[in-house]
Amino acid sequence: MREVLLLCWRDTGHPQGGGSERYLEQVGAQLAARGVKVTLRTARYPGAPKRERIDGIDISRGGGRYTVYPRALAAIALGRLGIGPLRGVRPDAVIDTQNGIPFFATAAADAPSVLLVHHGHREQWPVAGRLIGRIGWWIESRLSPRVHRENQYLTVSLPSAEELATLGVDRSRIAVVRNGAEPVPVDAPTGAATTRTSEPRVVVLSRLVPHKQIEDALTAVARLRDRIPGLHLDVVGGGWWAENLQDTARELAIADAVTFHGHVDERRKHELLARAWVHVLPSRKEGWGLAVIEAAQHGVPTVGYRSSRGLTDSIVDGVTGLLVDDVTQLTAAVGDLLEDSPARGVMGEKARARAREFSWEQTGNGVYEVLAAVSRGTHVSGLVAAPVE
Repeated sequence: MREVLLLCWRDTGHPQGGGSERYLEQVGAQLAARGVKVTLRTARYPGAPKRERIDGIDISRGGGRYTVYPRALAAIALGRLGIGPLRGVRPDAVIDTQNGIPFFATAAADAPSVLLVHHGHREQWPVAGRLIGRIGWWIESRLSPRVHRENQYLTVSLPSAEELATLGVDRSRIAVVRNGAEPVPVDAPTGAATTRTSEPRVVVLSRLVPHKQIEDALTAVARLRDRIPGLHLDVVGGGWWAENLQDTARELAIADAVTFHGHVDERRKHELLARAWVHVLPSRKEGWGLAVIEAAQHGVPTVGYRSSRGLTDSIVDGVTGLLVDDVTQLTAAVGDLLEDSPARGVMGEKARARAREFSWEQTGNGVYEVLAAVSRGTHVSGLVAAPVE
C-alpha cells in the first residue's frame, strides 16, 4: 500500500464537519504515519485554502455543497493526464465517502474504490426538500448499490452493515471497522466524583442539525424540571439549526436551564463531559455515535434511541447506557439515572471500561487491512478488529 486518495464532501475544518469527516481524517493520519502518501479531496469553504497539509494528509479543496462531486471527478481524470490539482496523485486505492451521495470515483479513477458508508440517509433526505430528497434516496438506495456492486464497502458498525445488505449490497463485500477515540487531553480533567457538578447535569454533544433531534433533549429537561430541582442541560456543538433550538428552549420556558456552548475546543469539550451526570444522544440516525464513547471516557452513560441503529452497537443496552424508543421513554430513562446515583455510577464505569477498547490506531490498522486487500484484488467482510501494532 503506497498511496491512497480520500474523497469526502467536507473536512473537519468545515463549519458543518462532523463525525464522518473526523473518522476519515483520523484514518488518513494513521495511514500517513505508516508511510502511505495520503491525499484528501474535499469541498472549499470561506477561509479555507485550496491546498493544505495537516497530520501528513495533503488536502485539496474545490467546489461547494453539490459541485464538490463533479469537480473532484474532473480533478481525478485530469490528474491522470498530469494536469490540475491532483496531478501526480497515483493511488493504489480510493476511499469514496458516501454521505448520502457518493463521488462515483470508479468513473474517473484507475484504482479500485472502497465505498465508505457511515449509515443510510433515508430518514434525513426529506430535510433537503421533496424533489431533492427523492432523487437523493434513489441515488443512495438504487443507483449507488448497482454502480458499486463489484466494489468493497466499508462501514463503521454492524447495524450499518445490515442496512447496506437490505439495499442489496453483497455481505461478502462489507467490512466493518469501528470508530476509534482519542485519549482525553493530558491537560483536561477526566470524569470523577470531584469533577461532577453538585446539581444534576445532562449533556448533549452533537452537531446542531435537524436529524440530531436535540429538541427531544430539551423536551425531556422541560418535563423533568419540576421533578429534579436544579436540572441543567449543556448543549455542546454548533450548527445551522442552533437558533431554532434556542427558540424551542424559550418556548418550553427552560432557557435559564440550558446553556448552548456552541463549538468548543477539545479541552473544553472534555471539561464539560467530565462534569456531566448523563449524556443524551436523541439522534434520528447514527452510523456509530462517537459522542457515546467520548462521554464514556468520563464515566458518563448515554441514553439514546434504539431506532438510530448505530447506537445499538456503540451502547450496550442496560450496561453502558440505555436505549429507548421515544421521547417519553427518553425522559423516564434520564430521570431514573439522575435519581439513582449507584446505578448511574456502575453504568458509567462500565462505559468507561468499554471506551478503552477503542483507539484510532486500531481503526487505522483495520482500514489499512481493507485497503491492502483491495489493492491485491480481494475483498474483506465482517468486523475487522486489527490489533494496534
